[in-house]
Amino acid sequence: MAYSFSVSDRLPATPQAVYDAWMTSDQHGAMTGGSAEIDPRPGGAFRAWDGYITGTTLELEPGRRIVQAWRTSDFATDDPDSRIEVLLEPVEEGTLLTLLHTNIPEGQSGYEEGWRDNYFDPMRAFFTPA
Repeated sequence: MAYSFSVSDRLPATPQAVYDAWMTSDQHGAMTGGSAEIDPRPGGAFRAWDGYITGTTLELEPGRRIVQAWRTSDFATDDPDSRIEVLLEPVEEGTLLTLLHTNIPEGQSGYEEGWRDNYFDPMRAFFTPA
């Protein structure tokens, strides 16, 4: 049975800056530490973390929301894509990023921790002024 979860974090950047970095190949790679190729439009394919993550962008609301069909190389070939929804909300400190990850195939685990360790922590460092 598929499962879902939600994780949130605050980043020291504007929602538009976070959105732009997520949807730009070079910036996505720089903020996460893994190479990325992103076609930044609905229907566009993406590849992140040196090809470990692949998918298609489904919906975009610039500076506010990103929805993607998402999978890792750990998914079985016949597993359906999971879905991520990235919500960006302005707060006094910058941006509250809430990530909803749904339709994760049975037998897949560790993604909640993975988002924190491989995305949120490096993103906070990327957006923190030196």
